[in-house]
Amino acid sequence: MARILLLHSMYGLRPAVHQAADLMREAGHDVHVPDLYDGRVVDTAEEGIAIKEEIGRDELLRRAVAAAAPLTGGGGVVYAGFSLGGALAQNLAFADDKALGLLQMHGTSDIADDASGDFPVQLHVADPDTYEPVDWVTAWYLRMRKAGTDVEVFRYRGAGHLFTDPELPDHDPEATERAWTIALDFLADL
Repeated sequence: MARILLLHSMYGLRPAVHQAADLMREAGHDVHVPDLYDGRVVDTAEEGIAIKEEIGRDELLRRAVAAAAPLTGGGGVVYAGFSLGGALAQNLAFADDKALGLLQMHGTSDIADDASGDFPVQLHVADPDTYEPVDWVTAWYLRMRKAGTDVEVFRYRGAGHLFTDPELPDHDPEATERAWTIALDFLADL
């Protein structure tokens, strides 16, 4: 059983995030799902970007750190997230020397030149993805390897950016099923 911090996308804490948490719980994991947007949920990328910019990157990271703090005592944590949440999870994992793993659905973040981490990573990303272009993902992969992580990238041809959310136009049921099968196996091995 893994202790997992699951962070939502720029759309807020949508039902799809709760559904993902339930999938993980059914697999025996202890999943924590904080609301970094204080209850705000949106249906468009433009609205999500507006909230993200209003709150600001530093405040979102502070809120994610605060959500992770109670989980970091004792054993390690698996950090996970959707798009923006995946980027925040990546930052948290590199800051936690006891991180057990990193599961990124649809999103990554910059990596500091001196970043170092000894944990497994999975990224599930659409192909192509306007938010995560192929060149960016390739460079990200190489930097993650340089940082010491054991990283795997799974691409989903023809899927939209947030393909795991059934209420968004990006949804791709086949890609979603495949991604969760792979991701749950990843979590079971941690």
